[in-house]
Order: sequence, then structure tokens, then C-alpha cells
Amino acid sequence: MDFNINPFIVIWEVTRACQLKCIHCRADAQNKPDPMELSPEEGLKLIDQIHEMGNPMLVFTGGDCMMREDLFELAEYAVKKGMRVSMTPSATENVTKEKMLRAKEVGLSRWAFSLDGPTPEIHDHFRGTPGSFHLTIEKVKYLNELKMPLQLNTVISRYNYDHLEQMAELMKELKVVMWYIFLLVPTGRGQLDACLTPAEHEKVFRWLYEVSKTAPYDIKTTAAQHYRRVVFQQKAKEHRVNKDEIRYEDTLTKDMASVVDGLKRAPKGVNDGNGFVFISHTGDVMPSGLLPLVGGNVREKPLAEIYRHSPIFKNLRSPDQYKGKCGVCEFRYVCGGSRSRTYAVTGDYMESEPFCVYIPEVFRKGKNR
Repeated sequence: MDFNINPFIVIWEVTRACQLKCIHCRADAQNKPDPMELSPEEGLKLIDQIHEMGNPMLVFTGGDCMMREDLFELAEYAVKKGMRVSMTPSATENVTKEKMLRAKEVGLSRWAFSLDGPTPEIHDHFRGTPGSFHLTIEKVKYLNELKMPLQLNTVISRYNYDHLEQMAELMKELKVVMWYIFLLVPTGRGQLDACLTPAEHEKVFRWLYEVSKTAPYDIKTTAAQHYRRVVFQQKAKEHRVNKDEIRYEDTLTKDMASVVDGLKRAPKGVNDGNGFVFISHTGDVMPSGLLPLVGGNVREKPLAEIYRHSPIFKNLRSPDQYKGKCGVCEFRYVCGGSRSRTYAVTGDYMESEPFCVYIPEVFRKGKNR
């Protein structure tokens, strides 16, 4: 798969409306739908364009995607085209057992909720809505009854850092197939002082890797690209792979992919704008929902043209052009740092990931770039 041509995954924010008031919300979601959001007809046209780009995975998100009235019509249309579709609604009263059954009948490949703490006190504080924890658990039990594949998303931040062991155990109890980890990006309502330190990021990554060895679910990260570097380092040690003999080229070798956990899902290091594309409720095309730089709008240009030719996207797909240590790091093709967090903290999306402790080999050996 050539990420210069087609993305691996497309996230479409079908609406920005949401009843929750999450303290980290990157969208700063509102109570009612924006009258300028893409119409049902525009939505179907967009799905056609996404399908034509190598049929990537498609995720409906929000806001709360359940507040979009034609959500299931859009999903059914995409599934009938042979697309892998999932959705990430907010756990509110809008999510009924009937709607979950409808999702299963439509053929959704996965349903995702957010769970950001092992107790009501932590999760409800994070979500800004009393009762959200119990509602989420209730909805998860519905999904388990329907035998619908379940993914739970967790934003790791200062609020839940000390409770991750409990979270990992809760994932088992809730029978998830995927625990999707987000490391907080200080954008939208997210605040910099809620982020973990670089050392704490590294500690979380090493802990996650150990959990992944025995957990009955998969673990995947977003805005935490350096987890891939940690996984590679750990697996290289375990398999006695000589790191110095591996060339970090644009396309990973089969042997290297077999070493790195999770690369079978994406043959290269997916990053903002590099295999990943986000479409807003009004049609703006961005490298990520957490990297609010607009490459174009699908009302004005085809999605493929924006993704392939926007200067922002092309820059993001050029790890050799990253600045500072990210640009010379031997892991730049499998990691590359979180471009979203880099932009949020430095104002320059090509700068070095500010929450990474790793010192590239060229720096350690005193080499020039």
C-alpha cells in the first residue's frame, strides 16, 4: 500500500453534535448539529470517493455520530460497496439496543465506545457528564449480548495515569477485541498540563507492550507513534534481531514487519496525513482530527486530489524532512512522532515530537545529518 496515493484509514466526523461535555474534546462539540454539515447526498458522494481510494477502512465519528439522522443509511451504503465500516458513538441514551441491533444487521465490522477510567468518578469527570460511566457499561453489555465486536477507546492523561492496571483488567471483563489507546493531545479542550511527561509516556509504552503479550485483546495506539518504536526495540531484543543490520526504508521488509507487533494491520507507520485522513462535518480534509490544518474541502475538490497533492499532506509523508531529532531518527519511518502533538505544542507540524525521550543513533554517535 502506497500511502502517497491512498490512505489506510479514513475518519469521517459525520456531525459535531454531542450531548457530552468532555474536558479533552478536540472538536469542542456542541448540542445541536451544524446546519453546514455535509448533506445526505454529499455524504453518499463522499463514500464513493473514499471507496475509490483503495477501499480503506472507514470510521464514522463525531461529536456523537448517533446524532446524525441518516447514519445507518450511510453505513449500509458503504457496507454494500464492500467497505469495512465502524463507528464511535458517545454512550448516551441515544444508543439503544434497537440501534445496536440495526448496526449489526447493517454489517458494521466494529463498534467503539470511549471509557477513560475504571470508576464513575474518573470517567464521569473526564467526560463532563454524571452517569456516563454506568451508561457506557450498560451499552457494552448490550453489545456483548449481540456478540458485536467491541473496541474501547481510552485517552491516557494525568486524570487516569495511576489507574491503568485497573483499566487493563476492566478491558478483559468487558470482552473487548481492541483497546485503542490515545495519548492526550493538547488541542480543542485538551490542556497541556493534563499531558503526561515524556518519561511517563515511555513508561506507559513499555507497560502496554508487556500487557499486549498476554491480553485477550489487541492494543493499538493513536497520537502515540513512538509506541511502535518501543515495540520494535523490545521485540528486537527478544528475537535477537541485529538492529544495525536493518535499513529503515520507505517500505518495511517482511522480516521487520513480522517483528513489530501490529504492523500486519498497516505495512508502514501510519501517521497524520500519512495513511490517515480526517474529514470534518463540513467537508474540510485534515491530516487528523487532532491536527487542525486544512488541506482542502470535498465540496470544492475530490478527496483523492486533496490527500495526494495538498502541500500539508505531502510534507507529512516526508519523514526525512522532519526537523530536529525526528528527521534523523532511525525509527522515523515506523514512528515519526505525533505530528498532532508536535503542532499543538510547538506550532510547527514538522518539528520534533516533544514528548519522546529517545535519542537517535546519529546524535549518540555524534554524527552529522
